This record gives sequence, C-alpha cells and structure tokens, in this order.
Amino acid sequence: MMILILRSLLKVRLRWYELEGKYAMRRVLLRETLQPHLQLVPHVGYVSLFPFMMGAIPPESWVLEKQLDIISDRSILWTDYGIRSLSRTSSMYMKRNMPHAAPSWRGPIWINMNYMILSALHHYSHADGPYMGRAGELYDELRSNLIRNIVHNYHETGFFWEKYDQKNRGKGKGARSYTGWSSLIVLIMSESYLSIADLSN
Repeated sequence: MMILILRSLLKVRLRWYELEGKYAMRRVLLRETLQPHLQLVPHVGYVSLFPFMMGAIPPESWVLEKQLDIISDRSILWTDYGIRSLSRTSSMYMKRNMPHAAPSWRGPIWINMNYMILSALHHYSHADGPYMGRAGELYDELRSNLIRNIVHNYHETGFFWEKYDQKNRGKGKGARSYTGWSSLIVLIMSESYLSIADLSN
C-alpha cells in the first residue's frame, strides 16, 4: 500500500537576476516559483509512517499490516543499519534539495525517527491484535541493527553522528560529535520509550 499525501506541488527553478546595488549591478541566483497545483504525491518515507509512529492505527487494522510491509521492505525503507528516510523507489531519493545542499531527508537514516518507529513497534508488539508477533520480530531486528551500527561507528570514529548512510555500510554522516538525537541510542538500548498516550498529550 502506498501512502499518498495531498499537498501543493510547487514547480520551482533557479534563475539568474540582475539586481541594482548601491554602487553597481550584481547578478544573483534566486529561486522562482511557478504556478502551484494540488495533486497526490506518491513519495513514501518517514512522513508516511506518522500515523503508525503515533499509535493512531488500531492494532487489529489491516492498515497496520500495510505499514509493517512498508517498513520491512528492503526496496522501500528497510536497511541493515536502520530505516531510511525516503524510499529507494522515490523519484526524489538522494536528490539534492538545492545545488549546494546535500539530500539530508531523502535517503539517510535518522535516529530520532528510528526511535519513534521502534517506540511504535514496541507498542504494537504488546497490543493485542493479529500483528503483534510480526511487530515484535521487526522491533527486535531493527533495534539490533541500530545498536550494532551506532556502536560500530563509535568504535571506528570515536563520534556519534547526525545521520547515517543507508548504502555505505551505515557510515556516520553530517555533523560529528553529535550527541543530539543520536544519543537516543541509550534509550533504545535500555528499551525506554514514551508511551503512545504520552505522545498524544
């Protein structure tokens, strides 16, 4: 099942403009927004999992089964290092946001989102329903993958990282010495999760 999001899809392009300065003309590259229109956008990633992460899906619902399918599919989100931020099948996968900006949320693994996914898997593995066993298996495997990858990166580099590569053996990327959300690995190790009731308050 593909989750579709309704949004205003903007067509944008970069264009050179001549601007008059105080003493001379200068040339700048600016983003130009063209006519927007509403449409369904078929990109699967973290945003597709928010109802799941917030525990909004009833444990007996077929929608939960489809969310578990998306999470566990290696061609979509699953890796041996954590859940990637955007599906490999997306046309935006690993595309730059701008020419000078790396594709941060278009593929790499983010520990804050993986913590929320683990929290939901933990919840559904204890909620009475037909998918509790599968949620428990995915929970155990994802938790092991994340712990193994972050500990490996720490031993190899001496750092926690901002995000982790979904392709290059889970290598740390972005800011290093990043004990922001990568420190959530300690809560993952101790299996300390916010309850779904806490998330909704």
